[in-house]
Amino acid sequence: MTKKRGLGRGLSALLEDPGTDITSPAASGDVSPSRTAGSVAAIPIAHIEPNPFQPRTTFSKEALVELAQSIRELGVIQPVTVRKLGYDRYQLISGERRFRASQIAGLVEIPAFIRIANDEAMLEMALVENIQREDLDAIEVAISFKRLLDEVNLTQELLSEKVGKDRTTVTNYLRLLKLPPEIQIGIRNKQIGMGHARALISISDPDRQLELYQKIVESQLSVRAVEDLARHSTTGGRIPTGSALSAAPFKQFSKDLGQHFGTRVVVKGNASGKGRIEITFKNEEELERIKALLAR
Repeated sequence: MTKKRGLGRGLSALLEDPGTDITSPAASGDVSPSRTAGSVAAIPIAHIEPNPFQPRTTFSKEALVELAQSIRELGVIQPVTVRKLGYDRYQLISGERRFRASQIAGLVEIPAFIRIANDEAMLEMALVENIQREDLDAIEVAISFKRLLDEVNLTQELLSEKVGKDRTTVTNYLRLLKLPPEIQIGIRNKQIGMGHARALISISDPDRQLELYQKIVESQLSVRAVEDLARHSTTGGRIPTGSALSAAPFKQFSKDLGQHFGTRVVVKGNASGKGRIEITFKNEEELERIKALLAR
């Protein structure tokens, strides 16, 4: 059964209640009475403050320019979400890419959902909304998880429910933050993937983590090769280099296949994980036996 994603009953109720406006239009003299909590309205961009809780720290300039061009042609399809601070003043909760691209496009107003949220609820909403995006890198996700635990005081179990991910996945992301800064930067720059990072986490010595990280980048190692090398490192051996690096992950494969086929098997490959398998047979009868095993 797929786990239902949600913001939690307390936060959801707070954000969906149109009666939670911080001030009535009549009392404040608001010239735009339609801009109350729970409504959708066109709000002057100049009246919106950036989100101080924004989890994302990097935005692609090229992607923002492309989005700005789309906004010029089609407008803002999905409204941003803001919270009302007072008389005609708002603060962005989510939708910062759309907000920045609209500024680049020269828009004066932007469609927005108007909500009321205290600082903790706003942080929670901003973090959860960003985690659901597919373009976040693994470190940004991990930092968002950590902030939800530390600043919103969520447990890992409640966090996993709110973001729609199982607890093991949440734990794996949080463990990335224990890696050396150089490796975290490599993850953010997409030099290594999440699979590589999980293998590196299994190594307790930071120096060996960095040593293997450099090998991954230099030799473009596959995740499977890194897992094998990480296991080799945790048993006390040094990380192989050069030709030994290429051969290390394949020795066990050769042994396992040799036992399966009852003959000598050699698995050859390079550091990227590509290679070939050589199965030795003595006569036609043994070849037929191996073919039968392969056909199973």
